Amino acid sequence: MTTYTPFFSKVLLCLIGFMLLGFTLNAQSLAPLTVEKIMRDAKWMGTQPSNVHWSPEGNNVLFNWNPDQAESDSLYTISLTNRVPALVTLSSQINMPPFKGISYNSTGTQLVYARYGNLFLYNIGQGTTKQLTYTQTKELAPVFTANDSSIVYRSGTDLFTIDLSSGVIQQITHFTNQVSTPATPSAAAKWLKQDQLMFDVIAEKQRQDSLTQVMNAKFSPPPLLPIYMQGGTLLKASLSPNERFVVFKLVFGADNQQTKLPEYVTSTGYTAINQSRTKVGDAQLSTKMGIYDRQRDTVYYVNTSVLPGIKDAPAFYKIYDRPANGKDREVHVFGPHFSNNDQKALLDIRSTDNKDRWIVLLDLPSNSLQVLDRQQDDAWVEGPGIGWSVFANGSVLGWMPDFTHAYFQSENSGFSHLTIANVNTGKLTDLTPGNYEVYTPFIGPNKEYWYFTANKEHPGVRHFYRMPLGTAPQDMEQLTSMVGNSQVSLSPNGQWMAIRYSKANQPWELYLKENVPGAVAQQITNGASAEFKSYNWRTPEIVTIPTSDGEQVYARLYKPQTAVANGPAVIYVHGAGYLQNAHKWWSNIFRDYMFHNLLADNGYTVLDIDYRGSAGYGRKWRTDVYRHLGGRDLDDCKEAAKWLAQAHNVNETKIGIYGGSYGGFLTLMGLFKAPEVFSAGAALRAVSDWAHYNHPYTANRLNTPVLDTDAYRRSSPIYFAEGLGSPLLLCHGVADDNVHFQDAIRLIQRLIELGKQNWDVALYPVEGHDFVVPSSWIDEYLRIQGFFDRYLKAGP
Repeated sequence: MTTYTPFFSKVLLCLIGFMLLGFTLNAQSLAPLTVEKIMRDAKWMGTQPSNVHWSPEGNNVLFNWNPDQAESDSLYTISLTNRVPALVTLSSQINMPPFKGISYNSTGTQLVYARYGNLFLYNIGQGTTKQLTYTQTKELAPVFTANDSSIVYRSGTDLFTIDLSSGVIQQITHFTNQVSTPATPSAAAKWLKQDQLMFDVIAEKQRQDSLTQVMNAKFSPPPLLPIYMQGGTLLKASLSPNERFVVFKLVFGADNQQTKLPEYVTSTGYTAINQSRTKVGDAQLSTKMGIYDRQRDTVYYVNTSVLPGIKDAPAFYKIYDRPANGKDREVHVFGPHFSNNDQKALLDIRSTDNKDRWIVLLDLPSNSLQVLDRQQDDAWVEGPGIGWSVFANGSVLGWMPDFTHAYFQSENSGFSHLTIANVNTGKLTDLTPGNYEVYTPFIGPNKEYWYFTANKEHPGVRHFYRMPLGTAPQDMEQLTSMVGNSQVSLSPNGQWMAIRYSKANQPWELYLKENVPGAVAQQITNGASAEFKSYNWRTPEIVTIPTSDGEQVYARLYKPQTAVANGPAVIYVHGAGYLQNAHKWWSNIFRDYMFHNLLADNGYTVLDIDYRGSAGYGRKWRTDVYRHLGGRDLDDCKEAAKWLAQAHNVNETKIGIYGGSYGGFLTLMGLFKAPEVFSAGAALRAVSDWAHYNHPYTANRLNTPVLDTDAYRRSSPIYFAEGLGSPLLLCHGVADDNVHFQDAIRLIQRLIELGKQNWDVALYPVEGHDFVVPSSWIDEYLRIQGFFDRYLKAGP
């Protein structure tokens, strides 16, 4: 029999204690995922850097971060010499320029910006800030004039300049809502006025008025030409480099009925009624671009009637034997991008049906247009670098340093590429040819290179590249090497790259890398929490699925750690339609990524599919859904289900489908049109009738309900609800101002009238389209998990 001394007994007890503690920690770190855990406030995962940018001097990287789990993110910084993130105090931020909305002078020594409605001038070499205005009115959008001696800015509806040496402020424009100029006095009125001079008091007053006019003429500028806004609202005004021309844009409203959104959970206890958007096919805002020639003191408007194809009828008119109406189509004009003189400007003109885009050169003095490129698409014009809205131009367009070539992006080759046009010869050149997409191209700070991001290596990988600046395709140099997505902010001198990088199972972190071949990126932040790191998050396999029309569908595949023979599967359908999720970086839809890990832990095979219409794969992939949503994209999902059964030993009678927004729509179409393929489906915030969705997104894909009724009838789930043959779970936020709650209500009424019983609904009274409250996320995904367990694991 062995005996122990008290000392050794204590040692043994300590060892046992440490072993038990270690077992407890290990058990905690290996604790299974639960919906309650992954759907909490996202802060549990740690913190990710955002809004990464450089200081104007280029020696500091600034970014928003939240390592202390505060209520909101704070500003942090690192320097090239000290790469440990440090909090930037609020007092230090007061004199720091923002990272957006700034304008540099021609030498890069000063920048100007607006803050709190006033103007500030920042001297880059000295690091000092000078306040230029201190007024009750708001001064906005300041930029330097061509010679850097003045700054032009907007206040109210007008443009002003401020002379940096004298401080004198000069008004440049006089926009007015007045309908017309005052009536000219008649001859009789003029005679009576002259006759009144018989009275000495009138004659003396007129003499005093004349003296006042002389003094005003000496010390005040002459009156400005009124620019009548014709009932519109000034959207934008730009002064040309040499200050001769003002190019302005007016927007005109449309009288439409808006959807009313009841709000039931309110602070007053009474139901509130909120106004939301209009519906597809309703009258849209219109715009008009004008030119004010200060030298000739005249105003005229850009004439788009000369554009080739401006009277063309859309191709789908032929389906209905509908003739063209012979009228010019409505357009929106974006720009201007001025040349280095006061003669030319680049404009981006779009037809409001979005089937034509014209890149044009505007001759300002003559108001004539030269078309450099016409991008026409029978479906709709879009793609990376080609997005747009009435209020902001999201398209890439600008001048090369020679001011002989304009650059922009075009899908003329089938993929969105950097394209240039010689404005003298009209020659077009794709600078980045190939079967891949280019993102955010720009000219580097020293005007030696093009810089851009591209998915050249793989559709699901984005690297940062540079290419010698020129007018012909050059060899591209890959500047990043980490597999995933590298979002690069280039330093002002072009020597360093601040990289926001993520991979499939790692959220975004900040890296720093010298802009030289072979340099290694240094990780700066490590924001993921210990709890997040305690789980071995899957790196989903990127697979390709052959389709019946010869294409390859990319998808993320999540498999159980231990193979489950004849087990259940779930196909996830991402939202937004034109979005990419089968990629190798951290998903914006991260809650679903974590949920897919949970499902795989519980024996499900999960497939996250980039169906037809998704981003990242070029023009044909994008437009394959034109006039039939729920057509080719649903076929991709059905063929993916068949592939799962054949290639991954999945039980073909236990395949579910779910998704939100567009993914919810495709879930409905799957259950209504292919219940033999999908045994259960959860449709979250789903579109049930496209005639009730917004105009910009829907009209691109389906035209309008009045003009293309067939497209809406075959694309809207509500018309196929009688086909519901598998269990359906509907989840919708009552306060959803994107896909209105009305969509769910109308579908529910349709299901009731059809006598369908195999559906359930969960409503979230305080939630909009994107849920905010963690308890809502938890409730929704507990229901989805239980729903799939009930119908896919246990069987009907």
